[in-house]
Amino acid sequence: MVLKLNAQQLQTIVTHAQGTYPQECCGLLLGTIDPTGKTVVEVKPIENTWSADEDATLTKTRRYSIAPKAMLATMREARDRNLTLIGIYHSHPDHPAQPSECDRQLAWQEYSYAIVSVQQGRAIDWQSWILDEAHQFQPEKILTMRM
Repeated sequence: MVLKLNAQQLQTIVTHAQGTYPQECCGLLLGTIDPTGKTVVEVKPIENTWSADEDATLTKTRRYSIAPKAMLATMREARDRNLTLIGIYHSHPDHPAQPSECDRQLAWQEYSYAIVSVQQGRAIDWQSWILDEAHQFQPEKILTMRM
């Protein structure tokens, strides 16, 4: 699979990631899927709702959570617009753009997982990942299209 998006959509993700530093940002990718890959139509920043109730030893600087209500509302919106929820993005403050074990455990096979590495407040790298049949992350090719 290939994840396709345009420069403005990528900039939306980068701006969100840098703006929430040193906390993790998160958001949803709405789009379409065809034999050539997944095409992002809209990037939807979502509030990171991680709380100590989930794990008191971790904070929003190391984890993100998307409220089920926000996820369901976005899925309904996508359906109403003949789109699909094709992926989730989040940032890794001061860490590489590689999935953590927690990312892997919580991931679903059908989604792309875009991760932005934000070092000292500046996005320096981003990569996308998909789960294989063994529930292991594999790199997903990214194609940034011209508008």
